[in-house]
Amino acid sequence: MAKATQGKFNILKQICEHIPGHTVNKAAQAFAVDKRSRTFTPWSHLVSLIYAQLSHSLSLNDVCDSMNAHSGKLTKIRGAVPPKKNTLSYANTNRDPQMAQKVFWDMLSHFQTQHPSFGKKRKYKQFPRRFKKIISAIDSSTISLVANNMDWAKHRRRKAAAKLHLTLDLETFLPRFAVVEKAKHHDSTLAEALAANLKPGEIATFDKAYIKYAFLHRLTQRGVFWVGRAKDNMQYKTIESKTIKPDSKIIRDELISLTNDKSSLQYPECFRLVEALVEVNGKEKQMTFITNNMDWAPSSVCDLYKCRWAIEVFFKEMKQSLKLTDFLGYSANAVQWQIWTALLTYLLVRFISFTGQWSHSFKRLFTVLRALLWHNFNLYEHLTEFYGTATGPCKIRSVPSQAFLPGLEPEFYGTA
Repeated sequence: MAKATQGKFNILKQICEHIPGHTVNKAAQAFAVDKRSRTFTPWSHLVSLIYAQLSHSLSLNDVCDSMNAHSGKLTKIRGAVPPKKNTLSYANTNRDPQMAQKVFWDMLSHFQTQHPSFGKKRKYKQFPRRFKKIISAIDSSTISLVANNMDWAKHRRRKAAAKLHLTLDLETFLPRFAVVEKAKHHDSTLAEALAANLKPGEIATFDKAYIKYAFLHRLTQRGVFWVGRAKDNMQYKTIESKTIKPDSKIIRDELISLTNDKSSLQYPECFRLVEALVEVNGKEKQMTFITNNMDWAPSSVCDLYKCRWAIEVFFKEMKQSLKLTDFLGYSANAVQWQIWTALLTYLLVRFISFTGQWSHSFKRLFTVLRALLWHNFNLYEHLTEFYGTATGPCKIRSVPSQAFLPGLEPEFYGTA
């Protein structure tokens, strides 16, 4: 095994140093967070929550005890100070989480400005490479909370939850727009906001929850192409049927218009319906798609919708790696702080993967960083030299252990 490379600073410092100091200061000033802090600065607060994400801390005590035990190393991270439990709890509850939101978007802009190719080497096997325009997936993920302690987030009788609404760039696998709110609102209520940044010629793909005909018509008027699943109760008439190739998995390719009075007023133009057999979990399933593009091959329409699954992979990656299943506070502010710092931590780890030319998975990199947070290793040299390809599985013992006659067993000295 290669020898670990020693460094001057600990891994946590090297991760946090990717955030420019002025970025946090500007965000704190913009939302008056700096005026409500004394010894526990906005920078110390942000570092504490990033550490909670990276270490998978179980509670406020876990965060505070660990950071106090390493206060000397923590001070080297631009003078960050370890928090007390009540101090961290108060900061999560009373400080404006929009500060963390602003830091995230500023950092995303900073990375993409300094490194225009950041994220573009991320591979997703179902991404259709033949499209030159940006493809965005729109969806939301429900984050379960504890109903007894979080009345503000109740959306069912015995359940509480928050929702992360997201517009994901499928080429870079990075967010373009995000909203964190209560889960009781339907996904379609935020459709306009999630699609607000889409430019003419770009492509949006989403599921049935976002099929609002007025919304789809506004996208069409803006020159944005969209692909979605047709609702089962959609009332329409066929204007034109296109020829289908023999032995094709395409069942129908039609130009249609809506016949329901209300729907036809919301979307007065014609659009396209493609029905096809699509492989889902190894089995073919009949699915119906709708789109406003009349020129794509019907197979391209299917491929565009199938690549929407990438946003589900993104949510799965976030929830399995970062701390989005257990929360350190019960208030709405505390939950938003934790979600936005989770997104920020994800961004930092992705940037380390990009600059360090990491060839393994995101989860593998995350576990490596988590194990070494307080160690003084040179981060990038350690990743490239110490972690390579696997050497193969360990040898399995194929013979039983040696047996001894009663009274002749070797003496064993172990712990009590």
